[in-house]
Amino acid sequence: MPGQGLVERLSGGGNVLVAEGYVFEFERRGYLRAGCFVPEVVLEHPNLVRNMHEEFVHAGSDVVLAFTYYGHREKLRLIGKEHLLEKLNHDALKIARDVADETGTLMAGNICNTTIYMKDDRDSIEKTEAMFKEQIEWAQQYGADFIVAETFSDLGEAEIALESIKKYGQGLPAVVTLAPQTVDTTHDGVPMAEACRRLEAAGAAVVGLNCHRGPKTTMTLMKEVRRACKGPIAALPVPYRTTADFPTMQSLKDPETGKRAFPHDLSAQLCSRTQIAKFTQAAFDLGVQYVGLCCGNSSSYMRIVAEGYGRQPPASRYSPEMSQHYVFGQNAAFLSYNQEGLKQTVSSNND
Repeated sequence: MPGQGLVERLSGGGNVLVAEGYVFEFERRGYLRAGCFVPEVVLEHPNLVRNMHEEFVHAGSDVVLAFTYYGHREKLRLIGKEHLLEKLNHDALKIARDVADETGTLMAGNICNTTIYMKDDRDSIEKTEAMFKEQIEWAQQYGADFIVAETFSDLGEAEIALESIKKYGQGLPAVVTLAPQTVDTTHDGVPMAEACRRLEAAGAAVVGLNCHRGPKTTMTLMKEVRRACKGPIAALPVPYRTTADFPTMQSLKDPETGKRAFPHDLSAQLCSRTQIAKFTQAAFDLGVQYVGLCCGNSSSYMRIVAEGYGRQPPASRYSPEMSQHYVFGQNAAFLSYNQEGLKQTVSSNND
């Protein structure tokens, strides 16, 4: 697989694992502000961005995704730093390209929902394309292997993103993913599976869903996407315990207060590692070839996805081995004082 591009890896029936979730992880670590969610950390702490790329590759990601998500003109204008737009994008792309070269992985440029798109509004459509154009051309300049266009609520905006990649990307493949809401249609009223089918027919190399929904509520839609699409499909849910009643992370309620959990109290509703493993198995069984996790992702989750797809990334050296635990393990050398007495006091059962 080394030396092969995205399309070559997927056309042979292979899988591509992709770590996303940089925005939430840097917010959790105290280097990015919730609300605007602008990746200023690229400019202020580039070493940390490099480290996170390396950490995700260590955990099994095949792709270094340049941290330009919400690093577009409108988001920087919002915080009064539009003059830093080009530097932020150039720096993020260079960091990603360097890490990809050093680790033998693919490097992807990244464009996303612009927050200014409005259906049938010519001015907003023209501004949307202009924002995509500059980021795509910068990504192409830094040797991106493909472009990720993601987190679109409207099929119309996703179509503009795809057409912009075809127009300005010098032949780079496009991965286009939609962000499902609490309803099973796009914001402009198209069923999600049909929207993915149209994007595939329009030339996207990979189509699918990312963000907003957790594993359970994403996979219900992914079954429809698989039936609608012929080529590689993508699933990158958020790792939160969304349900049929609360399908998205934005709709989740804090169980104690009853208030919206997004974004401050989402951590209390993170998926267990077992749930991530179940999602991974379901995605594998469905034939999802482009797989990962979005907002809320961590390297520990990414390792589970990699191992579920039959990989043994460097991080697998440190996968849990509870047989070595002095209380819950199984070793004749462990003291019965701990194996029997302490187990009873720290656990409600002896399973």
